[in-house]
Amino acid sequence: QVQLVESAGGLVQAGGSLRITCTASGAVFSALAMGWFRQLPDEEREFVAGISRSGDNPYYADSVKGRFTISRDNAKNTMYLQMNSLKPEDTAVYYCAADSQSGVALTSIGYWGQGTQVTVSS
Repeated sequence: QVQLVESAGGLVQAGGSLRITCTASGAVFSALAMGWFRQLPDEEREFVAGISRSGDNPYYADSVKGRFTISRDNAKNTMYLQMNSLKPEDTAVYYCAADSQSGVALTSIGYWGQGTQVTVSS
C-alpha cells in the first residue's frame, strides 16, 4: 500500500517562501507520477503542480506558474514544492498526490497524502 506523508506546512507572510515535502513508501517511487493539489474549505481540490516519473516536464497551474517549483529526488523517495512570492490566496490545505498510470497533469489519482496547512498572512 502506497503511503504519502507531507511535511508540516506553516504560516508565512505574503511575499515569503515555504517548502513542503512529500515522502512516499510502499511503492517504487520512480514508477509514480507525482504532484500537488490544494483545497479550501467548501471548495473542490485543485491541481497545483505535477512532475513526471523521471523529474522532467514539470507542469503547473497558471495561478502558481513562475512562483512555485516542483521537484523530486527518486533516490530519497521524496517530492518537493518550493513556494515563493506567496500570496494570501495561496492559503489552503496542500495535498501530495501520486498515480502509477497518469501523466504530469495527474488526471487520475491513485494515492493521496493527509494534507498540510499552508497559511499566508497579508
